[in-house]
Parts: sequence; C-alpha cells; structure tokens
Amino acid sequence: MKEVLYRLDPEQCAVLVVDIQERMMQAIPGRDEVVKNSVLLMKAANVLNIPLLATTQYAARIGELLPEITAELGGSQPLDKLEFGCFNNSAIVEAVKKLPRRINTIVVCGVETHICIYQTVLGGLLAGYRLWVPADAVNSRAEKNYQTGLARISAVGGVVANTEMIVYEWLHRAGTPAFKALLPFIK
Repeated sequence: MKEVLYRLDPEQCAVLVVDIQERMMQAIPGRDEVVKNSVLLMKAANVLNIPLLATTQYAARIGELLPEITAELGGSQPLDKLEFGCFNNSAIVEAVKKLPRRINTIVVCGVETHICIYQTVLGGLLAGYRLWVPADAVNSRAEKNYQTGLARISAVGGVVANTEMIVYEWLHRAGTPAFKALLPFIK
C-alpha cells in the first residue's frame, strides 16, 4: 500500500505534551534530550500559533510538570489522567475536540514511548488524526521498551521523525520572522 504524502502544515497541527513530570523523568535516560526537544517543539508551537495541550499522569502521586514545560504552556493547565492513552480520557478528548476544525495532525512528545505515547498514538489514529512522534522528544525507562515503542508506533501508522525535521517542516523556509525567532533555540 502506497503512503499518502503530505506536508506538515502548522495550521493543521497541534502539539500534545505527555507526562513530562519530575518523578517520572528521574527514571528516564536521556532526560535532558527529551526535555530540550519537547521545549523546542513547544516554543515553535508558540511562535507559529500551533495549539498546545499537556497532560500529567496521576499528578497527585507523580507530581507536576517540569518547570521548563510549564513555562511554555502560557498559563494553560495540564490535563490530569489515570488512563495511559490520552484518547481514553474524556477531558482530553473534549480538549482535542475543542481545537480548531482544521487540526488533523497531532505531534506527541513525552514519556513513556511504549506506554502512554504508543497508546495515545493508537487512540489518535483511531479517532481520525495523523500522529507524529519525534523520536528525540520521547523515551522510556529501558532502551528496549523505547525501541519497541517506536517500532510499534510506526507499524500502526504513526510517523516517527525527529524534532528538527518537524520544526523545519513547519517553518518551510529561512528568513521569516518565525525562523529568526526560533533560530537561537535550534543552534
């Protein structure tokens, strides 16, 4: 079966940041890379007016989002969940439904790749969205779980890319005000 090709259009995208919480991130190898790239995606979303949603997993037990993530939310509150897949949580589903109708693509970053990210991708695909996962903005506690999660995401129809691929595709060209605003964070 031939894949339908399309370009990432920032006007059709949203970013979903999943469970980048202090207690969880302490167990994640490559924590700094996940946080750095998730923040870059969020900065790009803010510059390009791409809607941002964020979640926490059982915040009463695991804690709040990292301050660097909260700083990019612009006052928006994360949606707490007990479910692993975001599309299994009614409040998150309602928040996604409230996004502009033109949104057909969701870029998902956070943890853990083989659990919450994978189940969110599967749920989003079943709900009719295109799902993109930047491999350098997700991770799991174990390398094997991370790799298996990415493979499964790809197998079910999610697109595995990396942060710079996504940001540069959103930007489309150099020299624009958006490019200039993001360049210091990409270097």
